[in-house]
Amino acid sequence: MTNRRDFIKKSAIGAAGITIGGLGLSPKSYSQVVGSNDRIILAVVGLRSRGRDHINSWCALKDNRNVRIKTICDVDEQFYPQAAKLILDRSGEKAVTEWDMRKVLDDKDIDAVSFGLPNHWHALSAIWACQAAKHVYAEKPACHNIHEGRKMVEAAAKYNVRMQTGCQNRSIPNVIEAMKFLHSGGIGDVFMAKGLCYKPRDSFGIAPDATPPASLHYDMWLGPAPMRPYNEKRVHYNWHWFWDTGNGDTGNQGPHQFDIARWGLNKNEHPVTIYSMGGLYGINPAECAQETPNTQTSLFKYKDGKILEFETRGRYTNDESSLGIRIGNTFYGTEGYLELNEETWKAFRKREREPFAGSKTGEKSTGDPTFLAAPGGTEHFANFLDAIRSGKDETLNCQIKEGYISSALPLLANISYRLGRELTFDGTKEKFVKDKAADAMLTRNYRKPYVVPEVV
Repeated sequence: MTNRRDFIKKSAIGAAGITIGGLGLSPKSYSQVVGSNDRIILAVVGLRSRGRDHINSWCALKDNRNVRIKTICDVDEQFYPQAAKLILDRSGEKAVTEWDMRKVLDDKDIDAVSFGLPNHWHALSAIWACQAAKHVYAEKPACHNIHEGRKMVEAAAKYNVRMQTGCQNRSIPNVIEAMKFLHSGGIGDVFMAKGLCYKPRDSFGIAPDATPPASLHYDMWLGPAPMRPYNEKRVHYNWHWFWDTGNGDTGNQGPHQFDIARWGLNKNEHPVTIYSMGGLYGINPAECAQETPNTQTSLFKYKDGKILEFETRGRYTNDESSLGIRIGNTFYGTEGYLELNEETWKAFRKREREPFAGSKTGEKSTGDPTFLAAPGGTEHFANFLDAIRSGKDETLNCQIKEGYISSALPLLANISYRLGRELTFDGTKEKFVKDKAADAMLTRNYRKPYVVPEVV
């Protein structure tokens, strides 16, 4: 019987061994070798929900990765005190505050920038950072549209900086193990992958347009998006549910499970056909300003006929599979199937009801204590720092070209959803086949001076 321990020995030996070993250092010796002259100086741009996670992760790595947060930046100055206190409490360091990221990027002391921004800012902020010779940790989805993602890939290559996409599953040992099991033929030839995003969300209501609060630099918050009157329902976090700034839950939580689905299928290419349908159910449109669907089914077919399915459920729902998956994946092969729920996985042979392989019941990835310094995907942040020191893109667990190809899936799905029909895509040209209306949605009209340039 194939088991978890065999796969660890034969393959990854845990993500910690991969990244640290790539530098020729043992986990024990790593923190002893890196001295003060090698300290990596960071800026964190975007200080709310995900930004706080970034701060916690960098602070957790301050000793074993010799990293310091020098500057925190947000267009809403009300978030400075809480973020500054968090850094002081966690690291003993006082951070500089700034609202304009362009001034942060001008600082020659800063080696890398960690971005926790709304989706519509992901690409331009990363490209500006590349042009300023800063390494980039960019959140998912990598980009707000397809055009932007390709420009991010080009910028990272042109300026020779490391750009990590925040697909943290790529650094979790149990997930790495499950992917290696699939790729080694553990359930035969994998012909279909399914991703699930079951996140019930209530209406956030409506509000009249108003004057932006004094703490918010609203023009900078809008950035590449069209100018429109300030409305409290369209900004902090709610931006996810408007097409100008977000991509709905299919493009919010979805990119994590899209990435795992594509990874399990071993597809390093775009799909050929895309069809997505759904709507906003259980919420009265007259009482909620949301534009994006809360229920959405998306289907993708690759050139060789393999299928990727994705389902977003934003209302009341059951879970799925023997693992009770709500946020996770299932893979179907010619010899069985595999269920993956966060860090737990089980593989079933043909019609058998008992798993024949998988992670230990209830086990969480622990890795090496110097590597996994805190919960919440900190190993992915550590991998980014290791890659900066190695100077090699291949040591990144999710370099931008991987993050872009995965992020393109929900973006393509949303184009199909908004047009209400199946689309055919030419992945080599990154254009739709004889479809001007769909092609127009591969990019956006940028508001000057917040323009993603054609030549980065």
